[in-house]
Amino acid sequence: MTYSLYFHIPFCVHRCAYCDFNTYAGQEAFIPAYVEALVREIEAVAASAPDRLPVHTIFFGGGTPSLLSPEHFERILGAIRKNFDLKPIIDERSVVTNSVVPPEISLEANPGTVSLASLKGLRKAGFNRISFGVQSSHPEELRLLERIHDFFDVIESVKEARQAGFENLNLDLIYGLPQQTLERWQESLKRAVGLNPEHLSLYALTIEHDTPFGRWMAQGLMPLPDPDAAADMYEWASQYLQAQGYEQYEISNWARPGYPCRHNLQYWRNEPYLGFGAGAHGCAANLRIANIEDQDLHRTIIGSHPRNFSVISRHGQPGEKRPDRGYAGDHAAGIAVDAGRRIRGNVQETLWRRDIGGVRQGDPGIDRIRFDRMGRDKGKSAAPFDLPRPPAGESGVHAICG
Repeated sequence: MTYSLYFHIPFCVHRCAYCDFNTYAGQEAFIPAYVEALVREIEAVAASAPDRLPVHTIFFGGGTPSLLSPEHFERILGAIRKNFDLKPIIDERSVVTNSVVPPEISLEANPGTVSLASLKGLRKAGFNRISFGVQSSHPEELRLLERIHDFFDVIESVKEARQAGFENLNLDLIYGLPQQTLERWQESLKRAVGLNPEHLSLYALTIEHDTPFGRWMAQGLMPLPDPDAAADMYEWASQYLQAQGYEQYEISNWARPGYPCRHNLQYWRNEPYLGFGAGAHGCAANLRIANIEDQDLHRTIIGSHPRNFSVISRHGQPGEKRPDRGYAGDHAAGIAVDAGRRIRGNVQETLWRRDIGGVRQGDPGIDRIRFDRMGRDKGKSAAPFDLPRPPAGESGVHAICG
């Protein structure tokens, strides 16, 4: 079983009005210490495993990972190479059978926070995939979201990424904004496609209570998004991207043939991944762990292992808390068991047993569930785009990775 690694970089120049992720604005002074804390965590987790673990994808999310310098990433990636066994992956784009490419190493970046020099440094460090948070091409929508870039920054960042040698590029967009029209959404998506990315991620705006958006809407200062309009935007985007040669490989992601995000597929297929950093999640061998989101970032950085964490689910016991156990030690308990059995959640069992509109159930010999177009909107909050059918009697594990 090959693993994936997720690294949470919680630093931001500005926290966006809709964001409820574990992020900190104006704390860049702690970046060097945070990098060293990640290195210690890498070493502790790797040392706790019974064998040297094979890894084929690495993803840096946030926050704004591009606030770290190429030298910071060289330090982290050097520790990964020293402690894990990086494995090549099959190149689905090659006409040569069993041709392989290096492990997929992805970075989330905000347009305007990178330069040609920094992008070249990232390529030299080993990154071969980059994802830019575009969200919209319209200035007023970007101001509403409290983004710090404009679409000209996006154009420049994409151009410089190509000049630096990135051949695998994703653009993130958000639809279903308050008072957003279908026509304005179409303009944003068409402009993004015009930049020729290999991959597109489209997410419906979710209103979280503990955010400025949530508070403004609760006070009647902002209209709620229109779910019917958002559904129309999603349906149009799905048809448009198909016509442009993109393949939809799960609910919110489209890719050119041969360019799906391998790390993303690791989540959707319920295959094992390990999480590093403040608030990061890991999932392996029927054990899902979340690092504690310590609101005191300084205390998180200077802390030493064993680290506090919460077991979200283990052997069908959701919500089990183990705040006094070391992160690395209990991670080893999960790693020590071969993660051959995929974790299947109650939601999958529910979808299979109930007649939910938009879910196609084949004859008893079919072992997959797939949402049709009308069911994808319902499935966004429920389950992966393409689900394994739970074997008879196997419903005791209550977590879906991702």
